[in-house]
Amino acid sequence: MREIKPKNYDKEFKLNVVKLYLGSGRSYLEISKELGIPKGTVATWVRSHRISGMEAFPGKGNLKPSDAEVANLRKELAIVKEERDILKKALGIFSSAKK
Repeated sequence: MREIKPKNYDKEFKLNVVKLYLGSGRSYLEISKELGIPKGTVATWVRSHRISGMEAFPGKGNLKPSDAEVANLRKELAIVKEERDILKKALGIFSSAKK
């Protein structure tokens, strides 16, 4: 028995499908039959484009630029908090050693 693998579509293809849907006034079903892709896939792409705009479809394993920025800021915040905690401990050690 053959295993069916999902097809991978590039960002340009997805954007063209979304533009076709938005510009033509045709239904998801009509477009999906014409292009040979599932109706739900077309609907998902259109929904994603409406939510994220041009940041939609970043690629497999990639984050949208706004999500990547948030992830980088969280990492930086964690590092700063760790440095702050280390400095607090050092201050406590040095201030108690003088007494």
